[in-house]
Amino acid sequence: MGGTTISRRNLLQAGAVAMAGAGVLRAATALACGGAAPAAGKGSSMTKEEIIRRYYAGWEKKDWAAIDSLLGDSFTFTSPNHDDHINKNAFKARCWSQADWIDRFELENVVGDGDQVFVKILCHTKNGKSFRNIEYFRFKDGKVEAIEVYFGGDLGFPSAASKGHR
Repeated sequence: MGGTTISRRNLLQAGAVAMAGAGVLRAATALACGGAAPAAGKGSSMTKEEIIRRYYAGWEKKDWAAIDSLLGDSFTFTSPNHDDHINKNAFKARCWSQADWIDRFELENVVGDGDQVFVKILCHTKNGKSFRNIEYFRFKDGKVEAIEVYFGGDLGFPSAASKGHR
């Protein structure tokens, strides 16, 4: 019987990757199956995925109050578009106008562990364009404490994708 020789280093690396993948799958399953976080509202609880879905629904519905209710008092937002840990007021002032360009979001992947969740989104703009981003959510006390956005290209926000340039 012929075999393939594999070094210990490669074997250990493969094992580490497999273990990391299993951990991500376990965390994603727990999150999707109700890894509860205290809710943004009094007396109820939502999973982190439910909070995230409500966040994106607020953008689709152009409902700042719904979004604001999910964000913690010390919320910060970071993106490659010159937003470096800006606070909630600056986030609203700089980013909320983007809601006018948004038609809908598809959450393609929601994966997390504990108070950290990565979301892969596909955003569809009102004029039929689309773009993908990865967004990292960090939670504290049942609210979104921080969001870091990683653009999927140079057109990683609604108005840029809609206009075809930054």
